[in-house]
Amino acid sequence: FDSSTRCGPPTLSEQALTISVQSPRAAMADPCTQFKDMKSYWDIPGMKAGVVTGKVAWSLLQFCKAKGFALPAFNCTGSSSCNAVLEAAAKIGMPAYIQFSEGGACFFAGKGLPNDKGKLQASILGACAGAHYVRNVAPAYGIPVLVHSDHCAKKLLPWFDGMLEADEAFFAKHGEPLFSSHMLDLSEEPDV
Repeated sequence: FDSSTRCGPPTLSEQALTISVQSPRAAMADPCTQFKDMKSYWDIPGMKAGVVTGKVAWSLLQFCKAKGFALPAFNCTGSSSCNAVLEAAAKIGMPAYIQFSEGGACFFAGKGLPNDKGKLQASILGACAGAHYVRNVAPAYGIPVLVHSDHCAKKLLPWFDGMLEADEAFFAKHGEPLFSSHMLDLSEEPDV
């Protein structure tokens, strides 16, 4: 704020403006600038065809932001929809983002399986089967792929917990989680 244009002490809103302008957060460098000069997402260190996780996945998202485009995520309910996403992404030479919702994951496993409230065992099985399926076929399409679980509300936490257990087991064997990311969505919960 410019104190030369008014008389008296600054108002609270002027003080807040001064604090926000001077805060270290305002001065933070954009982490995506390191990707502006890259010609291709293949230039990202560690990039590979198949499922990417961790720093490589995060770098891919930062690359997209730096280049001004987003990766659309597609909810898949079976191998056919996974294949369709992978094939389309490969045809245009772009990474794929495959995600599984709780209901879609249950469908992936088969609607005839039990999916008891509070357990969601078919949804856990379907999401993990989908992630394993994508991990097995994605390299053949020659593109990077992110595998994500979509919108897990509080009532679906058993599903979330089951996927995290699968991530830990996969990590113990392969040094990376089964999924690239998960979304915990608590927007239905009241503010405290």
